[in-house]
Amino acid sequence: MSPTPPARRLRLGLPRRVFSQVLLMQVAIAAGVAVLATGLFLAPLSKQLDQEAMRRALAIAETTAQDPQIAEGVRTTPPTRNGPVQQEAERIRRATRAEYIVVLDRNWVRWSHPTASEVGRRVSTDPTDALAGREVMGIDKGTLGRSARGKVPLYDADHRIVGAVSVGIAYDSVRARLISAIPGLFAYAGGALAVGALAAWLISRRVQRQTRDLAFSDISALLAEREAMLHGIREGVVALDRGGRIRLLNDEARRLLGIGDEAVGQTPDEALGEGRTTDVLAGRVPGTDLLTVRGQRVLVANRMPTDDGGAVATLRDRTELEQLGRELDSTRGLIDALRAQDHEHANRMHTLLGLLELEMYDDAVEFVGEVVGDHRVTAEQVTERIQDPLLAALLVGKATVAAERGVALWVSEDTRLPHRLIDPRGLVTVVGNLVDNALDAVAGTPHARVEVELRTKGRAVVLRVRDTGPGIPADQRELIFTEGWSTKKPPAHGKRGIGLSLVRRLAERQGGSAAVGAADGGGAEFTVVLPEALTEPELRPALTGAADSGTAPANVPATAGEETR
Repeated sequence: MSPTPPARRLRLGLPRRVFSQVLLMQVAIAAGVAVLATGLFLAPLSKQLDQEAMRRALAIAETTAQDPQIAEGVRTTPPTRNGPVQQEAERIRRATRAEYIVVLDRNWVRWSHPTASEVGRRVSTDPTDALAGREVMGIDKGTLGRSARGKVPLYDADHRIVGAVSVGIAYDSVRARLISAIPGLFAYAGGALAVGALAAWLISRRVQRQTRDLAFSDISALLAEREAMLHGIREGVVALDRGGRIRLLNDEARRLLGIGDEAVGQTPDEALGEGRTTDVLAGRVPGTDLLTVRGQRVLVANRMPTDDGGAVATLRDRTELEQLGRELDSTRGLIDALRAQDHEHANRMHTLLGLLELEMYDDAVEFVGEVVGDHRVTAEQVTERIQDPLLAALLVGKATVAAERGVALWVSEDTRLPHRLIDPRGLVTVVGNLVDNALDAVAGTPHARVEVELRTKGRAVVLRVRDTGPGIPADQRELIFTEGWSTKKPPAHGKRGIGLSLVRRLAERQGGSAAVGAADGGGAEFTVVLPEALTEPELRPALTGAADSGTAPANVPATAGEETR
């Protein structure tokens, strides 16, 4: 036999679900409001009915006192059960359905009463005010019980007070009217409560759909988990509402975008300014894994719409990966060049061996001199015109790569660059990207040629890179500086579309510019102006390590670019 399941323990208290709690609270509020409104209505209603009964009693008393037979009877006849005063008062009482009409003289003796045996006896309540000529209203308790009373003085024909008239309306009738009004009042209150309960149910159902039928504890846990996740992950997260305003930023997004909490509530245009990053976050650029540059960082952005009309964008930092990719591209290029040089070196050795075996010693000496001289001339030409060792080493290496690709890389005769660069690595990055792009553009074309010119004017450096390739169409000369724009296939390490954007950003960061136009004789000419690239002659910066020895450091290839036109 299966074991008996444990008995479920009865749980008291509020339900756990948000839907149930909201419904219960709203129904309780509606019921409380209905009860309060009913009580507030009944309190003045009871007082109003009392006032109405007292005024009616006073009106009957005034009408009775105006009857001349009453005053004449009190003045001329004794108080008897069948006297004219008793008969007239009873007639009026039956006609007005009053509980009693009591006529008394100045000695407080009754001349009329619904109970005939009370005629001739003194009244039980004090009639002093009425005998003094004042009208009186109130709720009193007499021999006939609790009643609403009205008392007025009784005048004779000479307008002398000869007694008083007291009229009572049974309080039970007043209470009966009040009680008779309660069911209708409760009906209205019940109807209002039903409408309120229905509205509460509809609102609760909407809350249930929006909260996915979660409990308050679940929502609290989800919020805590969300905060921990958002601030713990190494991706930037930007949430936008349906109006396109930023409503959430995690720590990584603040770091990558360089903004703070003041951006919350602003649109991306207001928080970031114009640019591709703003267009990606605002949804104006469709696609996935979109490349963008923010400051000195290369970012990959993805934007996903949400059900409420907003969106969530994620940002990944690819700066280091892009640097490694450029190093990989440059290293591969050098490896290809070295492989080609090795093949060429073997051919030269075979040629030299043949000359020696044929005892053509003079020809062998001339052949070796030509081979060594070509490389020496190229290096000497570069170092004479470019005194910065990093940039000179880069161009010597690029010249070797260009030669193996069938491209002539020339340094213009007008090139003059002193050893006073403020940011040599930045200029190396700019030159490396532009030369790589030019080599890619002219590779495979007849009479391929790339020319580099570096000139100075004061502290400014003007760089021009010309090629004999197909050139850049006029309508695309600004588009090529946009992040993510490229005409080449992506490399193995990721995407293209960063190099030229970085070139322009490096130039603009130093207050300069980067532009492209048509070269003389066809092809493209890139021009980069760096207004504050050189130090004053007496402030020449000291270089250490490889720079001091005049040799290129091992990481120079990392400056090579991957952008294409």
